[in-house]
Amino acid sequence: MKVEIAYIGGSSTLGLNFPEKFLPPDIKFLKAESYETPYGQSPKFYFMEIGSKKVVHVKMHGWRSGVSRRDASLQVFWVFRNLGVSKIFSEGGVGAVNHLLDLRDVVIPTDYLDFTMRKDVHLTSDYLLVMRKPTCPEINHALYESAKKHAKGRVFPRGVYACTDGRHFESVAEVYYFKNAGADVIGQSMVPEVYLAREIGACYGRIDLVVNYAEGIVKDWEHKELKDIYYNNALTNLQIITDAIINFKPQDQCECKDLRKETLLKLE
Repeated sequence: MKVEIAYIGGSSTLGLNFPEKFLPPDIKFLKAESYETPYGQSPKFYFMEIGSKKVVHVKMHGWRSGVSRRDASLQVFWVFRNLGVSKIFSEGGVGAVNHLLDLRDVVIPTDYLDFTMRKDVHLTSDYLLVMRKPTCPEINHALYESAKKHAKGRVFPRGVYACTDGRHFESVAEVYYFKNAGADVIGQSMVPEVYLAREIGACYGRIDLVVNYAEGIVKDWEHKELKDIYYNNALTNLQIITDAIINFKPQDQCECKDLRKETLLKLE
């Protein structure tokens, strides 16, 4: 089955256990499949119709116990490439680095800072990836318009996402460093997704829910408050994604495909 649109589920909707135990009325479940890839057995991929569009969905970025995040990412994007995916919607929960952000605000990242150590995550070495515009303005616009209707907090159409390896939260000194580097939020999933999406020639956009203040920002975060946001905002976050997909009308006037170039570093 060829599918144009993919939805990568993250922590901001995990509490719903979508789609096994919760399926909104405007979503039709078709099937679930796992695939053997060069990087190991993939996670489950859920095929569905959201509105009139066929969509493939994977939970929590493919992360799961016993599988490195590197291999999980490669499995997910290997499958996406084989399915013909060309538009990718992603989401997650982030910590606020910009002290003007509040809990439950929504940020649509338009740039990133890569502080991960996962530098060898690629499917092929055939391309030079130009990252001057890492996220797709058409997907970003669809997410922004949907978030304005459904989000419980404020919605910001731009921001800088600092990506770290996790799974621990960052230290106060690290957060101070990221803030001085220009970050607005901290998360753990935009990298390597943003690279792999460009590598397979797909447009990529994401939306992130502020679920805590980063260490040293505004006030100490509380586990109880974090848990409340994860579970009680999950439906809202799913509504934002599904509404954005339903109303998505790509004009293919973005530069995403043009920012993947043939590599000049080929060995005969």
